[in-house]
Amino acid sequence: MAGKNVVVIMSDEHDPRIMGCSGHPFVKTPHLDALARRGIRFTNAYTPSPICVPARAAFATGLRVHQVRLWDNAMPYTGEQRGWGHVLQDHGVRVESIGKLHYRSAEDPAGFDEEHLPMHVVGGHGMVWASIRDPFKPRVDGPRMLGERIGPGESSYTQYDRAVTECAVQWLKDAAARQDESGFVLYVGLVAPHFPFVVPDEFFNLYPLGSLPEPKLHPSSGYQRHPWVQEYEDFMGSEERFADAQERLRAFAAYYGLCSWLDHNVGQIVGAIEESGLASTTQVVYTSDHGDNLGARGVWGKSTLYEESVKVPMLMAGPGIAPSVCDTPVDLLDLFPTILQGAGIDPVPEMNDRPGRALLEVATSAPEPERPILSEYHAAGSNSAGFMLRKGRWKYHHYVGFRPELFDLQEDPEELQDLASSPAHANVLESMRRALYAICDPQAVDRQAKADQAALIERHGGIDKAHKLGSSTSTPVSANLERSPS
Repeated sequence: MAGKNVVVIMSDEHDPRIMGCSGHPFVKTPHLDALARRGIRFTNAYTPSPICVPARAAFATGLRVHQVRLWDNAMPYTGEQRGWGHVLQDHGVRVESIGKLHYRSAEDPAGFDEEHLPMHVVGGHGMVWASIRDPFKPRVDGPRMLGERIGPGESSYTQYDRAVTECAVQWLKDAAARQDESGFVLYVGLVAPHFPFVVPDEFFNLYPLGSLPEPKLHPSSGYQRHPWVQEYEDFMGSEERFADAQERLRAFAAYYGLCSWLDHNVGQIVGAIEESGLASTTQVVYTSDHGDNLGARGVWGKSTLYEESVKVPMLMAGPGIAPSVCDTPVDLLDLFPTILQGAGIDPVPEMNDRPGRALLEVATSAPEPERPILSEYHAAGSNSAGFMLRKGRWKYHHYVGFRPELFDLQEDPEELQDLASSPAHANVLESMRRALYAICDPQAVDRQAKADQAALIERHGGIDKAHKLGSSTSTPVSANLERSPS
């Protein structure tokens, strides 16, 4: 008798509103839409941090970033803190990964019996240069963040996703033949739609350049960025590094195309579950580590607290899961108990200080619109910490040393009007500030992050040496693409 199985598919940098099932007017994601139709779509899912490595460390451990103290892309998860993978191993459940993890090293005991085609941070140290903060030190001499080429074609990332998908399909076929009584958990990490913005022609051509809308709140229209966000854009400068207007348009088409490319690969993986006869015993979760600003406010990449950057997709389907849409806020920390529960393990003894709740429990309980969800940022291009708190209709941004922002997502889902200075909303602003302080002290957390980063820089030989350590753009793909599942 086969046991209970869970397949978690995590993409990279996918704004959840860019899916057909979320109501996007033109982006084509038929396989994700089909998954949503037969399962649960969580409309208000968030990342614990809008940058890869801290978000993934939080995902692994079920702990908030300020609890796990892995603050930026030079502080990867090593397996030192107990994660859901370790719990599965303790219970004898087969647990393996295929694809991007962005932890430190395949040699670390990170909670997987085996890692196939793993992508980890460069050199085991990651972007040490980006740990230099207050003041930050821009790398103006490095390659362009979005990639040196933008448009149709192949990149190492599309090749990597193709290899990861093929490996996952074969792994699932082999798992079906094994019929493990203890079940299995398989994590699959895809990199699309993360830059570089290059995508196979058939997906790029789905989005003609002349039909693409301009993003909202571009500074050329008179919009003024929040000072904390302006510092980040001064640091990255992505909008200014396009060769011309045509290349900028190609960036939009390529991102949309990468969302469809991602969807194509998800379709193959989910199809393998069904074709292998595993559908009746396997829960599937699709999510991403964070979103992408995609030109909104003239900003590209992640790293801001706006919905484009901090929201993630969250879809869940499988046996015993009735189709529904859940508006209760959730985040990646909820996957810790979700994965354990899906594998037939009681998560309660493992929760301790972990704030997560199993997604199925959230979706089948009474709606909890006031459930507070926190995201925090202590990484590249920020001289001080940024905190996002979502609670009910309100979204509060707390920037240490800067003025806050407040948005009414019920009336203003696109965050077009900052209400923080409105006298009529002073009580709401104070209530949200108190709610944030009930979770953590922003100033104390900011001090701790900077102290930990200063110690890291010192271990690497000081600022001048640290400034030269790490990739300036996307993490290179491992050369070991031939590695296959055992």
